[in-house]
Amino acid sequence: MTSEPVVEESTHRLGPLLDHLARRMRLRSETALAPLGLRPRHLVALTVLRAQGDCSQQALSVMLEMDGTNVVGLLNELEAHELIARRRSPQDRRRHIVELTPTGVEVLTRAECALALSENEVLGALGPEERENLYAILRKATTGAEIRCTGDHD
Repeated sequence: MTSEPVVEESTHRLGPLLDHLARRMRLRSETALAPLGLRPRHLVALTVLRAQGDCSQQALSVMLEMDGTNVVGLLNELEAHELIARRRSPQDRRRHIVELTPTGVEVLTRAECALALSENEVLGALGPEERENLYAILRKATTGAEIRCTGDHD
């Protein structure tokens, strides 16, 4: 008689669950953001700019973990809708500083309200304390070496 290998059932794989949850959230988010003319990557860039303040394109590229060429395309889209503005760095005229416009702040606020409804739909099984715990855990998991824009205009 051959015995089956022992598999430790208490080992949980988080990746598939996080991927499934992210997929559900992404679908709801895209639907909520579409009427505002935004995509999730727009929202991320606007949120980073609000949190960090004015930022060089290069620093923003690093924070968003995007290739510089792709960041330029993203910023072109946001600038076309007057959500951000780019200006030359006074220290180095070859570089651009990116800033959130008042319109960008307003649209970001509306987007966050729309996303709150999506979050409620996806995370409806969790109570307020569980959501706070999940937020704290995810925040801890995603904070590594943070890059700050303050004073970084190169």
